[in-house]
Amino acid sequence: MGCCSFTARHTGTDTVGPDEIELLEPGVWSLAETREPISESVRAEPHCCPPERDERYLVLFSFHLLILQLDHPKQAFIYQGVLPLSGMSVREIRQDNDVSNMFEIHGPMVDSKIVICANHTELKNWIEHIEESMQKVLNQQLSPFQSVLSCLVPCDEKWKREELKRYLLRAPIWQWEGTPIQHLGQIGYLSVVYVTNAQREGSQERILVLFPQDLLLLSIDSQRVHVKYEGRLPLKSIRALEKSALLGRLEFEISGDMMEPLLVSCSSPEDYQNWIFRLQQPETIVSTISKQPPPLIPKKRRS
Repeated sequence: MGCCSFTARHTGTDTVGPDEIELLEPGVWSLAETREPISESVRAEPHCCPPERDERYLVLFSFHLLILQLDHPKQAFIYQGVLPLSGMSVREIRQDNDVSNMFEIHGPMVDSKIVICANHTELKNWIEHIEESMQKVLNQQLSPFQSVLSCLVPCDEKWKREELKRYLLRAPIWQWEGTPIQHLGQIGYLSVVYVTNAQREGSQERILVLFPQDLLLLSIDSQRVHVKYEGRLPLKSIRALEKSALLGRLEFEISGDMMEPLLVSCSSPEDYQNWIFRLQQPETIVSTISKQPPPLIPKKRRS
């Protein structure tokens, strides 16, 4: 771990995954032992003024690179984001063939960043440790027997469903767009379904993920290694219509004003009932009560 400073144009983020942490130096959370400076900044465009640098700390995990900011008055770390190592690349940067003590990080889910180290030895240490961790991640992804997804999909048991929720919030998602998945809120429900639309022939396997305000569609490659972003539907703009509740044909349709209808097929009655219950919006009840005051009831006369 080391102190650093950086500015970012746009950064994809992810939550910290495994409990195991690989540190470049001991005493990570002891503020008295984290004074060795490492600077990080976004690459400045040619003929532009250099960007301002803010102090940051980098911590290397088994699957992620964590970015922290130190609040000096409170003597506390502030979370600034996590960069997934999967698909990431790192290279040393030289200026006019001279050693600059800088290296660049970029990947499918993050914009390029430049890390400026205090000295060349520290630069080599960072590159060596990051590349070693990246290779470990790659080896796990290339081995189908070690793939987490191959164990969790299909998520036909409760424990698989819960583990898949945690996995999606920390794993890299290819071709992701927009707000990071960790900022969409808590996952309400998910399952593997088959989706058919008018633009494609046949059905496509998808992971349907329900958030408080969005319905997320993800896909998995044939080797059950990578998760890919397929789209996001705002809940307020879609409707769910029951098509068939017969066993073996558990289908409902998702439609909206700005989209082609999607026919969703579930694999179990539990999934079907959950999706219908969670996606069907109650119709607005229009009050038919007259706004005129009720008629007066005459008082009873005493005999």
